[in-house]
Amino acid sequence: MKQNADHRPYWDPELETQSRAEWEAMKLDLLKTHLAHAYANSPWYRKSFDAAGVHPDDVNSLDDLRRFPTIDKATLRERQQAKPLLGDVVAVPEEEVVYVSSSSGSTGVPTVSPFTQEDFDAWMDYEARQFWSSGLRPTDRYCHSLNFSLFIGGPCVLGAQKIGALSIHAGTVPSARLLTMLRNFQATAMWTTPSYAWYLGETAIKEGIDPKTDLAVKRIFVAGEPGGSIPETRARIEELWGADVYDYYGLSDIFGSCAGMCEEKNGLHWAEDHIHVEVIDPETGEPVQPGERGEMVLTTLQKKACPLIRFRTGDIVSFTEEPCTCGRTSQRLMGVHGRLDDMLLIRGVNIFPSDVEAIIRKDRDFTGEYRLIVDRPDHLDRLTVEAERIHGFNGTDEELKKRLKDHIKAVTGVGAQISILDADTLPRATHKAKRVEDKRGQVWTA
Repeated sequence: MKQNADHRPYWDPELETQSRAEWEAMKLDLLKTHLAHAYANSPWYRKSFDAAGVHPDDVNSLDDLRRFPTIDKATLRERQQAKPLLGDVVAVPEEEVVYVSSSSGSTGVPTVSPFTQEDFDAWMDYEARQFWSSGLRPTDRYCHSLNFSLFIGGPCVLGAQKIGALSIHAGTVPSARLLTMLRNFQATAMWTTPSYAWYLGETAIKEGIDPKTDLAVKRIFVAGEPGGSIPETRARIEELWGADVYDYYGLSDIFGSCAGMCEEKNGLHWAEDHIHVEVIDPETGEPVQPGERGEMVLTTLQKKACPLIRFRTGDIVSFTEEPCTCGRTSQRLMGVHGRLDDMLLIRGVNIFPSDVEAIIRKDRDFTGEYRLIVDRPDHLDRLTVEAERIHGFNGTDEELKKRLKDHIKAVTGVGAQISILDADTLPRATHKAKRVEDKRGQVWTA
């Protein structure tokens, strides 16, 4: 192991601990410059702003941004198809683009996210800042267990290298191979999804490997699903591995990770100098109160290749501006509670899979795996929750059914049918878990 441990609490102390007034002033300056860049250099933004009757010179406060039109994934996809390869939202010539990532295309045609060299370098500096806040240090051996094939999270390993950590570019290798790598390198940290961290830990135990004693992993960074910010899920993974779990959030359209937990693990510190966030009511477009759930709308502040002005993410989130006990003063994402396209409307009540997950994973008589099935018999919506009992459970299925049904009703207001399954019945995810099967067809859910 390297011995040059650095115990500085902050990667960039002046930035990370500045006052809220300083954050707001910094963002306003960046926003004005960024809007002017988008208007001058992006054909689509010039047309969009002109059509809406707005101009960068109109912005004198962050609230003025609300007058500008929104953009979404469908528009990005449409513009890239209309003007291949990069579309006409981009604001630099292709000659200045040095890297592109791409979405998975799971909900449509993949969209490309381009970066200039300046964009890429700024992104990696932020990834280093985020890793540092989560306790990663030059003495660590970091295993990057994310897809490298056009995936926006792939290059984030360079942030760990910038810190000075020994970085293992594992990628999405088979579980047996990854466990061998973790053991041979005695990796102290890794990054994957919450579902896969759970699956990998269970797989290790089945292979006769105790993650707590046979492996050296003490920090697990997770992203891609809400689980990392659900205390019950995080606690179960931490117990399985004997390691601290830190939730990260990113999206392919901006950069790999835009927010992450510090060692206090009380919300995710936002990349506030790179991305301005609004939280709005998805129906009215009006801002919600601090701490309330709403759709997250993002505006880049520095990304020159492809500015995104008021990008509707479809993620349902909540935020706080209260200072963190770590001393950092940036906004904190208090959790991604679900997505608009994952939200279920059951007899007039909105429910997210994450709401049910927190209940199931808190109850140690369940394995933690679950699935939601929605159908519509006799023209009425019905939610069925499938959950696995643990091996060796001494009670009755009826007892489990009643307990889970009562808890779900108390927390969500939804009356659910409960189906108790044997352990290891539900499929295990090796990336993102599919938790919902909606059999209703085309149902309005927003």
